[in-house]
Parts: sequence; structure tokens; C-alpha cells
Amino acid sequence: MGKIRSVTKMTDNRFLNMYYLNAENRLGGDVNYYVASRASEAGQMKLAKKDENPDGVAIYSLYGEKRDKIVLIHQYRYAIDDFIYEFPAGLVEKNEDYHSAAIRELREETGLKLEPLQVPAYMEKPLYTTIGMTDECCSMVYGYASGEISTEGEEDSEEIEVVLVDRKEARRILKEEKVAMMCAYMLMHFITSPDPFYFLKCDEDRDI
Repeated sequence: MGKIRSVTKMTDNRFLNMYYLNAENRLGGDVNYYVASRASEAGQMKLAKKDENPDGVAIYSLYGEKRDKIVLIHQYRYAIDDFIYEFPAGLVEKNEDYHSAAIRELREETGLKLEPLQVPAYMEKPLYTTIGMTDECCSMVYGYASGEISTEGEEDSEEIEVVLVDRKEARRILKEEKVAMMCAYMLMHFITSPDPFYFLKCDEDRDI
């Protein structure tokens, strides 16, 4: 098993920092590794704390009287210098419950009100996003959205178009557009299931 010898913080940014890991591989050889983290200091990284508290949330919400539309955002991302389809998402603030974070983020990014569903805890378990690059982990919160779309809460660094997507449009987006991986997998489920939230009603004691 590999081993980390030391961790050095390389940047000092508010939302994301780069850390250098001086490590060794399973054979004792030297490894120089770089990790992006939401942690403000090395002692708060997942490798130090060994916890899986969510750094952020993504919101999978259905909209409309028939609950036949999914709420997405079409957002400009500097990393690709282009727009991409994603779920509304954001960071969990200090001492904030992640359900509260989901309600706040959906309101800020879309103007919509979120009614979170009560689901088995493991279905909202924090999961790692891109583990080869970052120790960030996020929870998915599921629910129903209502209200009128607004981007008044959009920050200066954000360019967001809120879209309410039916199954036909979801297919087109998957075929023709740039889509974040997490969002793409859920869209595949959305377009093939009569009840997009059916899997949330199943648990380990009952066949899916």
C-alpha cells in the first residue's frame, strides 16, 4: 500500500486549493502527487480527517404538475471555455446541513423552491467526484421543485441558463450537447423510467 510522507499547501484560495503530496508507492518508490481540495488547510483534507462529510450537493429535482420535467442548468465553465449541462449544485457552508444547502443552492441558482424527499441514507451518501484529481465528495439530494425561474441570485462569476427538460429534450441533450457525467447518467435513467424516482422507493430489503 502506498504511503503519504508529507502534504504541502500550494495555494490560498477561498473555494479550492492545490496540495502537493510527497508520497511513496507500494514498492517504496518516490511519488509526486497533486490534489485539488475544498479544504482550507492540509489538516482538513479527507486524507487527514478520514471522514466523508459532503463538500457539496447536487440537486436532482422534478418540476411541473405531472412532475415530468427535470431541472437543469446550462452553465459556462472556464475549464472548458464553453457551456455544459449540469444539475444545480453548490458547496455546503460551514455548520450547514446538506439538505439546507440544497434548498439554498436551488433557490440561488434557479429561483425555484425545493421540497427534498426523504430517502434511505445510503442513497444520499457522499460520493467522490473525480478522485484522481480531488478529494471532493458530494451528496445528491432528490426532490420536487416549484415556483418561477429566476437568476437574480446568480453571482458575477456565474453564467447560468435554467432549463426545464422533458424526456424528448433530455435525449437531444445527451446526443448533441456537453453534459456533466453525473447529470448524464441520471438523464439516461430519467428518459427510460416511467417513474424517475422509482429507485428511491427501493431499499436493501426489497428487490428493485
